[in-house]
Amino acid sequence: MSSRSGIWRCGRFSLSLERPLVMGIVNVTPDSFSDGGANIDPRSAIAHAEEMLADGAAIVDVGGESTRPGSDEVDPAEELARVLPVVTALASAPVPVSVDTRHAAVARACVGAGASIINDVAGFRDHDMIVAAAACDAGAVVMHMLGEPKSM
Repeated sequence: MSSRSGIWRCGRFSLSLERPLVMGIVNVTPDSFSDGGANIDPRSAIAHAEEMLADGAAIVDVGGESTRPGSDEVDPAEELARVLPVVTALASAPVPVSVDTRHAAVARACVGAGASIINDVAGFRDHDMIVAAAACDAGAVVMHMLGEPKSM
């Protein structure tokens, strides 16, 4: 991001930071904190994302592992099976698609499928995620998490 221009470059997108941006959240999990698993089916998740786009979302964030307190860790292969069909379907959207993950393999695959932002909910605790983010032109969101979801 260039602090002088207020532009955040995320893959093929350049987002102005002169005003707040709304990020629509699509949780493709059976135990979502916010939607109770309503979007575990890829078709439902895609339809939900399309509704958010119609309502003006500037970014769509797709996650396949719940980080609610007490949630169980999801294997990267399972997480990828949840999010990849949704990311692939949304890749041609007129806004950036973000992948919400703490697994570098999931981030790499989703960027390869068209995601423009890596949203690392674990705060780059995994060095491989830093390498994955640095190796592509996707934007990065680095979150902060106290501990692991299972023990929070």
